[in-house]
Amino acid sequence: MRSAGFRRTRRASAVTLVTALALTALASCGTSSSGGGKGDGSEGSSDPSAPLDLKAKVTISIDCMPPAAKAAELREWNEDIKTFKKMYPNVTINGKSTPGQCLEPPRFTAMLKAKSQPDVFYAYFTDLEQVLDNNGAEDISAYVTDRTVPALKDIQPQVVDVARKDGKLYALPTSNYTMGLMINRKLFTEAGLDPDRPPATWDAVREAGRKIAALGKGIAGYGEYSAGNTGGWHFTAAQYSLGGDVVDPTGKKAAFNDDTGKQVLQQLHDMRWEDNSMGQTQLLKWGDLQKQIASDKLGMFLAAPDDITYMVQQLGAKYENFGMGPIPGAEGTLFGGNNYMIKKGSSPNQIKAAIAWLNFKNLTQGKGQFDWARTKADQLPVGLPQPNFFLGTTKTKDDAQRVANATMPVENFKAFMDNPVTGKAEPPKAQEIYKILDNAMSGVLTNRHADVDKLLSTAEQQVNQVLANQ
Repeated sequence: MRSAGFRRTRRASAVTLVTALALTALASCGTSSSGGGKGDGSEGSSDPSAPLDLKAKVTISIDCMPPAAKAAELREWNEDIKTFKKMYPNVTINGKSTPGQCLEPPRFTAMLKAKSQPDVFYAYFTDLEQVLDNNGAEDISAYVTDRTVPALKDIQPQVVDVARKDGKLYALPTSNYTMGLMINRKLFTEAGLDPDRPPATWDAVREAGRKIAALGKGIAGYGEYSAGNTGGWHFTAAQYSLGGDVVDPTGKKAAFNDDTGKQVLQQLHDMRWEDNSMGQTQLLKWGDLQKQIASDKLGMFLAAPDDITYMVQQLGAKYENFGMGPIPGAEGTLFGGNNYMIKKGSSPNQIKAAIAWLNFKNLTQGKGQFDWARTKADQLPVGLPQPNFFLGTTKTKDDAQRVANATMPVENFKAFMDNPVTGKAEPPKAQEIYKILDNAMSGVLTNRHADVDKLLSTAEQQVNQVLANQ
């Protein structure tokens, strides 16, 4: 539950701890607008759909600027600022770095309540409700058009729509992910399995898990989370993969206490206790499975592509040792990602300047984060399947450049790329629900005699209480 580089995703939220230091540091990590930086609003068209007037003098603060420790990423950020400045010479961008990851949920919540977020602030897809509850973001619907964001029509609708509420748009995307099946290609080969054909069904996962675990030496065939909210997060992904849901369409009632939910938990129970293919150590959370698969002690687990970068950059693994296939079952998968919102109270020119920057930095093929030739030259990873939210010819061009500049064997992700699964957003009150569902996951993984029906029934009652209190 985190992401490679400085683009952090919702996955990080489930494992973040509240620390006094993080809250104390809040004031220095976020900035509110200063009156002198907004511009007087007199320059340019009063039409919100019109691009920013080049004569408009505007200052905006933006968070998630790479820290000094990420020298290459910071260099690219500064290069993009210079390029943008040539286009908009009267716009000043004040980048804000935060300690650790871009978004830590406790700090983010405190920032919203204090109204201390930067003018342009980074958020997870699932943060929309919290931001709106705190009256934290501008409605940018009228400002986002094919004039200000030319690639708008070529962005996957769900990646944009996740930032809508009651027909109003509150954010622009910067990255996305969908869950798939991460595999250790070395262990697959040693177990006599084809690493180019990851298991496509949950029955096939179970069979492959047995074969990998049979290698011995403390190797587990399949791994799963059950702590720190990550167990519930993965339960949700598995439920989606079988066509199930976690919350009903009204958003007011749990929907997982059904045959699909029972199938998810029963298979994990059976793999753990009948097959002994999931290892002895349980109550795992984000980071544990990555360490296992990076050290050749785990064959498979559900993950997003950017986990690979973390394992290479932080754990010393090799790109060529990993592959990905679509999530088994393929009836659906969990999708998520990150976006940028614009602080409530921003001036029209600030909004226009922010959209101009976000369009250049995050939403233009061949520029900013999608300048793959530069990324390769800076010895940063190129070739992961995501972020990949473009459609049509824009996607075709971006994919070609990604492959041409790849720093890893992109063919290892062919099964994942060639068999896309429809993504589904996280449920409302996601983190509270995941915390409850951790208990169901840990129940079947730590207790041979676990009662699946009782675990689901208890979780259902608790989730219904959470949803009733929205």
